[in-house]
Amino acid sequence: MIVLIFTGGTISMRHDPVAGGAVPALTGRDILALAPGIDRYADLEVDDFGAFPGPHMTVDRVWALRGRIAAHLARPEVDGIVLTHGTDSMEETAYFMARSLDTDKPIVFTGAMRTSSDLGWDGSANLAASIITAASDDARGLGVLVVMGDRVFSALDVTKVHTHMPDAFESPGLGPLGVVDDGRVIVRRSAHFGLPVLAPAAPAQPVDIVYAWEGADARLLDASRATARGVVVAAMGRGNVPPLMAEGIERWIADGKPVVIASRALRGRVGHTYGYPGGGRRLFEAGALFAGSRRPQQARIDLMLALGAGVDVKTVFDG
Repeated sequence: MIVLIFTGGTISMRHDPVAGGAVPALTGRDILALAPGIDRYADLEVDDFGAFPGPHMTVDRVWALRGRIAAHLARPEVDGIVLTHGTDSMEETAYFMARSLDTDKPIVFTGAMRTSSDLGWDGSANLAASIITAASDDARGLGVLVVMGDRVFSALDVTKVHTHMPDAFESPGLGPLGVVDDGRVIVRRSAHFGLPVLAPAAPAQPVDIVYAWEGADARLLDASRATARGVVVAAMGRGNVPPLMAEGIERWIADGKPVVIASRALRGRVGHTYGYPGGGRRLFEAGALFAGSRRPQQARIDLMLALGAGVDVKTVFDG
């Protein structure tokens, strides 16, 4: 049996003339009614968690969703889980689950880029492909997945790369794990990164992301330092920031609060290449941690989970 957890997103939306745009309007059963015959792929159970647009998801909601998923996974009759989710934050929620849940049962996130009011609504096809994936023996042990447009991605490396096209998701530099073709899952690569699961009693909050840009100073870093538990710096290129921003990072470190350096680039790792003021090597030597190839939003989740679990964050961010 596959449990379908509906959390909202564009897949649940219709155009509302009063609001002037798309708003959540469909329950899980409403969505299934728009996809007749979808139950032929597996026995299905519906769980309506909520009707949230992607930007309305919060850490507390994601944590509650994690608890809901864990409860279903503990049921022996459940073979896998499919979740509908807003695409704007899907990669973050999926990554959160990938880093904090340990199971061989498939957990598959999906959604839609077009509403049910639009020609070419992609919700039913994405939902069908996700159910096929969750019910497939070939998906067991692959970790948390995102299925969009018949492509199967690992939650550990997928990101949204387009604002509105149906093929909006990619794993930059890696590609999908596989595809759904003619009713079956074809796996083309593995998804084993060797990252330990982080399962705190609750994630630490708040943890912020501060972006670097040409000529950036430390104002945002200093403002964040007053209340945040930790910060991720979305640095330039290999992990470099302007000199004035580096001074703000040093103040964070002096306060004993963790600073994680990620890159705003979509591909590649941060590293020790540059030794000028604000360069990655200088930041590392000052005590900043390196996120490796993790994108800023991924590093933020890992930092929240690590701080919440009380583990040494240096063991999570080893560069």
